[in-house]
Amino acid sequence: MAHSEEFQKLEGRIFTKSFFILLAVVLTGFFFVGVRFVKGIGAVSNMSDGYPWGIWITYDVATGTAIACGGYAVAILVYIRNRMQYHPIIRSAILTSMFGYGLAGFSVMVDLGRPWNAYNFFVPRQWQANSAMFEVALCVMAYSTVLMIEFIPAILTSIENSKWTRMNAIRNWLHPRIAPDQKTMEDKLEMVRLGAAWLNPRLNKVLIFFIVLGITLPTMHQSSLGSLLLIASTKLHPLWHTGFLPLLFLLNCIFIGYSIAILESLISSYAFKRPFEIKELSGLAGLIPYVTVIWFSVMVGDLIYRGQLAAAFKFDFYSRYFLSDFLLVAIGSLFMFSGKLRRSPRWLFISAAMIVFGGALYRFNVYLIGFNPGKGWRYFPSFAEVMITVGIVALEILAYKVFVALFPVLPNTSHGKSHGHAPAAEPVKEAGYAGAAALNTHN
Repeated sequence: MAHSEEFQKLEGRIFTKSFFILLAVVLTGFFFVGVRFVKGIGAVSNMSDGYPWGIWITYDVATGTAIACGGYAVAILVYIRNRMQYHPIIRSAILTSMFGYGLAGFSVMVDLGRPWNAYNFFVPRQWQANSAMFEVALCVMAYSTVLMIEFIPAILTSIENSKWTRMNAIRNWLHPRIAPDQKTMEDKLEMVRLGAAWLNPRLNKVLIFFIVLGITLPTMHQSSLGSLLLIASTKLHPLWHTGFLPLLFLLNCIFIGYSIAILESLISSYAFKRPFEIKELSGLAGLIPYVTVIWFSVMVGDLIYRGQLAAAFKFDFYSRYFLSDFLLVAIGSLFMFSGKLRRSPRWLFISAAMIVFGGALYRFNVYLIGFNPGKGWRYFPSFAEVMITVGIVALEILAYKVFVALFPVLPNTSHGKSHGHAPAAEPVKEAGYAGAAALNTHN
């Protein structure tokens, strides 16, 4: 469903200083993953029978998938509300979602006490179809597959337009050593290009079916992530335990999704020295307060109905965390009501960051902070647990940096200047636009 002229690659070196810093963090995290599989989960984790879900599930699955809902939220806006002016930012949002969901699935394998039994998920007679956990696992796996299919057009477009510069460099390096047949190599590369050109338009014709599936699946499993805690009525604090958890989690992932799309665009524009997409981001920001107002209304109305509103103002341990997530989202949303602040990259960043942190804290409150299995149980993540999570996050950032350099993902800065008929621009150079200067001039 994408027009190739809407997107472009980021030109520049892949193996930069930041690449190797991220790679070092990734390798550190995966060293502890190796320790976990060699010595067992107890060697790296502080989880217990009282706290069977630690930071891996709390962040990597419950919170990480919400942060990865940028593709879901933008897809609703583009394909359901038909706001096609936001289409240029959808590929970047899909890429972020693809890494977020894929690595969330990986973290589940790290978390499982007996990962060798995971094959039972693919054996229908072992299924427990009445379990919310089964529905979450099924939808996350299916949605990860859908996201990969949705990203294939970017790969095919890159192959179609590729000059095979990296392949040629490898061939030139190998030539004096192996002396490959140059014509045979060129013929094979041309066949690959023709195959991509044949497949791309045909895939685009059926892509809408995968897009509809990609909108349906997160709606199901994000609400089910809230349903998982419904059974813990005696363990989850009354400030968060409510029958509206599925709805609150669904609304939560939508406003986090829009906010993370804004943050991803601002950060990539600043890091890659690109102009800020203020018009599109300001429009996205204008939608967020309306979603958060619904979220607040359900939350506060439910507290009043259950007689728990006073508990929010006790200023004890649980009340402070409740008010923290509430105020972060509320203040960030108030900033976004202002049209002037929405046109400022700095204030967009601040308000979107507040909403993301507040929304993420809400999920931490439900899954970990507000969860109390009883006296005698304590949990604080070990250093290894934290480093595994940090390593997974670093891998997402590293993969994003590599993919935007290899495939046309970023919005084309020149597209639309001629009423949508501008030719595809050359890849953006990292030293091109003064993104840092734009950050100041828009304030």
